[in-house]
Amino acid sequence: VSAGSRRSGSMSAGGQEPAQPPPEPAEAEAGGSYAAVSPHWFHRKVTGGRERWVPFSAQDSERLEAAHGAGKDAEDVVVPTSGGRYDVHLKKRQRVAVYWEEEVSEVRRCTWFYKGDKDNKYIPYSEDFSEELEEAYMVAVTLDEWKKKLESPSREVIILHNPKLMVHYQPAAASDDWGSTPTEQGRPRTVKRGVENIAAEIPNGEPLQIDHLVFVVHGIGPACDIRFRSIVQCVNDFRNVSLSMLQAHFKKAQEQQQIGRVEFLPVNWHSALHSTGVDVDLERITLPSINRLRHFINDTILDVFFYNSSTYCQTIVDTVASEMNRLHQLFLQRNPLFKGGVSIAGHSLGSLILFDLLTNQKPSPEEDEHREEGSRTTSSNRGVEEVQEILKKLELSEYCGVFEREKMDRHALFLCTEKNLKEMGIPLGPRMKILHYISSEMETQRGAEPGAPAQHDPHSTDDGRNCQYRDVGLGQVSANYPQLNYKPSIFFAFGSPIGMFLTVRGVKRINPNYSLPTCKGFFNIFHPFDPVAYRIEPMIVPDVEFEPMLLPHHKGRKRMHLELKEGLTRMSVDLKNNLLGSLRVAWQSFTRAPLPAVEAGSTDAEAEAEASTEKQPDAKPEETPAAVKEEPPLINVGRLNGGNRIDYVLQEKPIESFNEYLFALQGHLCYWESEDTVLLVLKEIYQTQGITLDQPLPGSQ
Repeated sequence: VSAGSRRSGSMSAGGQEPAQPPPEPAEAEAGGSYAAVSPHWFHRKVTGGRERWVPFSAQDSERLEAAHGAGKDAEDVVVPTSGGRYDVHLKKRQRVAVYWEEEVSEVRRCTWFYKGDKDNKYIPYSEDFSEELEEAYMVAVTLDEWKKKLESPSREVIILHNPKLMVHYQPAAASDDWGSTPTEQGRPRTVKRGVENIAAEIPNGEPLQIDHLVFVVHGIGPACDIRFRSIVQCVNDFRNVSLSMLQAHFKKAQEQQQIGRVEFLPVNWHSALHSTGVDVDLERITLPSINRLRHFINDTILDVFFYNSSTYCQTIVDTVASEMNRLHQLFLQRNPLFKGGVSIAGHSLGSLILFDLLTNQKPSPEEDEHREEGSRTTSSNRGVEEVQEILKKLELSEYCGVFEREKMDRHALFLCTEKNLKEMGIPLGPRMKILHYISSEMETQRGAEPGAPAQHDPHSTDDGRNCQYRDVGLGQVSANYPQLNYKPSIFFAFGSPIGMFLTVRGVKRINPNYSLPTCKGFFNIFHPFDPVAYRIEPMIVPDVEFEPMLLPHHKGRKRMHLELKEGLTRMSVDLKNNLLGSLRVAWQSFTRAPLPAVEAGSTDAEAEAEASTEKQPDAKPEETPAAVKEEPPLINVGRLNGGNRIDYVLQEKPIESFNEYLFALQGHLCYWESEDTVLLVLKEIYQTQGITLDQPLPGSQ
């Protein structure tokens, strides 16, 4: 065992004993009965060149120990751990990632530990040497013979002074060729027996039941947060937060065994894109100055340009779709009893990739037929009204009855020829007007929307050049968008630029009747200071100004600094209105002629003044700032999220409110550890199963 290796950061530094250590009667009494040590399984993790040993959860360790005790080490038995995301090959003592590529890590059955020399973390001895230590310890306890000295394979000396004092000495810095016996050198380090004596924080296990599966797609670059961690590490954080939120807000459902947990799996497309050889081509043309900045841009910012290239866009969408299909199939193979739904989530550019994929999914024929039946009546009525609007615009309203009698909608009108209009009894002059309108309208549509069907507003009187609604696929990169093997329940977008990209592509408005072909739910979640995030709802309801839905704090109230800010704003408005009312009363009493003889009149005047003062706060409602308005008006935001609100904004933290620019980057990368974001995701997922929070949060939809 390397002396410089380090154990898991979750273990307490300094080798402190646990607050309430378990009783050790066998160790405390000299010459007493011997009790075997309880092993715990660990795996080795190397990050940034540093090694640490991480304990498995109690459930995983018990499963591994059961397989080991059954004598299955000789066989190549595979034990699933960490919620089924990692397999442990017992014979090889290896831990292998199931769903993504990751370096294989060593697994060890640990019973004896020594304190590291750098960070005071406990490091497990090898299994063979631990057995030697345990055998020596058993002899010492049974025969009451201590001061045992053992030599490790790496020439380190371990001395068992008594049950409570066991030390470890480093070997001599230089040894001679005669193989001299190592001596006790340097500062002794503590040796501990059993995991319960090293204050290791054993991770909590995960529920075996999986209720829902969520695929998470990353944005630009290989790093996903401010600490430059990978998508796998960030999704691990998201999953851990979800487990704590389930315990805090779905406790009743857990106790009644109605729910288990939600599994989140990362989808990585960056490595596939940059393995195409494009990095080598970029290296040839990259200038040598400001080397680090240029390589950072090549590795991150250029992903946006790659996605807008038809060649590399095809690579990206193929990778994302095939990876999600592969993960879905593999998950079902490993979880044959899974009956839950599947949702997808995307961060930054990843949300745009998913949006483009979803807009190009093909619904099943049954859904198409159902959708057409549901809209056939309304579309026919709308078509007749559109024709009437066109005729009014051309000042030909007297012919509305003729077109209505012929059941002529807008589509049929645009297919009419002069012969058809003549057969309908339309005179030559009106015929020319109608034909000229049809030809100019079709020409305008071809110029404005090449290759994209237009969706028109039934109440719009604009010509085709200012058509209100356009296909959301307008301006998408020309690519063959693959199909997913499942229909996502909900699409979550974190810090998403979808609204900006749609606008740049030429989609100014989204039809309120539009919905994603195979996905019923869509939530656009963003931090108020996120520089990459844009809203969606104003593209559906452009004529009404309204705020996004404020995500309630996971502890059930607004953050204190926001309440304080709104309280001060409300107080200042009240003070302003009361001050104006008092000044108005004073001015009226000053300018009014004195009437000392008529006391009743003065009383009436005072009553009138008081009434005007009381009414003053409501006199100018437009002066009330938006921050004071607690409840936004009920607004129809279309069918994109099934008629529910789409835009949700997080509450900034108190320190973030001091400087918006300083925390802008952090605002874009905060979603992985945001309890409020995770709670909304869980709340919406479990609502599809009829399960709600223990207590509804204030302000939640």
